[in-house]
Amino acid sequence: MSKIAFIYPGQGAQKAGMGADFYEKSETARAIFDGASKRLDLDMKALCFEENDRLDLTEYTQAALVTTCLAMTRVVNEGGLRPDITAGLSLGEYCAIAAAGGMDDLDAVRLVRKRGILMQNTVPAGEGGMCAVMGLDAGKIEEVLEKMKGDVTIANYNCPGQIVITGRLAAVENASVKLKEAGAKRAMMLNVSGPFHSPMLVSAGEELESELDTVSLHALKLPYVTNVTAKKVEDIAETKGLLKEQVSSPVRWMQSMEYMLQEGVDTFVEIGPGKTLAGFLKKINREVKVYNISSWEDMEKTRSIF
Repeated sequence: MSKIAFIYPGQGAQKAGMGADFYEKSETARAIFDGASKRLDLDMKALCFEENDRLDLTEYTQAALVTTCLAMTRVVNEGGLRPDITAGLSLGEYCAIAAAGGMDDLDAVRLVRKRGILMQNTVPAGEGGMCAVMGLDAGKIEEVLEKMKGDVTIANYNCPGQIVITGRLAAVENASVKLKEAGAKRAMMLNVSGPFHSPMLVSAGEELESELDTVSLHALKLPYVTNVTAKKVEDIAETKGLLKEQVSSPVRWMQSMEYMLQEGVDTFVEIGPGKTLAGFLKKINREVKVYNISSWEDMEKTRSIF
């Protein structure tokens, strides 16, 4: 029997105009965007729908993406399409938890707003950095980084041939040179505001934990796969600790998708702007069925298939 997973993108997928067609056509989507605006005291329509400088700032990006993805999800649910399991890359994990019934949509939006501020501000600008490494096996990258005494670690296992490293800026720049010498096809420094998913953000996770204590979590209606272990979570009691740890731990996305495939998932629906996760999946398993819902038209096409 076919198993369907809903998967959610992370930071970098955002783009001006995302979700505008859902807002225009759905009362359910409008309620989520308007509710997020009120809860955060932010004009979410202006942030998501109009060209602006704030959308790419971490403290705004995370709330904007989660609002958009959850608004789309609720409209998709109304049409009768529901998943058997969920997962999200980095901040997308909050969408996965909400879609699995573990937290209210507006609580997810509020949490990632706080998370974005903490991730942006915990390490002073210029001290940390990240680099995308292409065309080198994860094991070989780990081998090179082991010699750097923890100054650089892996941030994201995205897919075969694409790993992101993170840490102190000078050390990351040095690692990028060493990884190219070790055989990487490319090592590109990323334009980011901090060393995300590195041990440098442990204190951010601790501060986030106190915010998590203010949120009511609910029993999960279906499992989600966490970035931290790349395994499914069925007991909501595990969630707070995992979200605290997730801020400073590697995002094990490739391993998460491999795990879901082993669990019998054969159909993935990426909900949110862009097709980044679909691209990763095709590099993990070319045979898998992947659909993307980033517009109202995409949603109608996908609904017609199911």
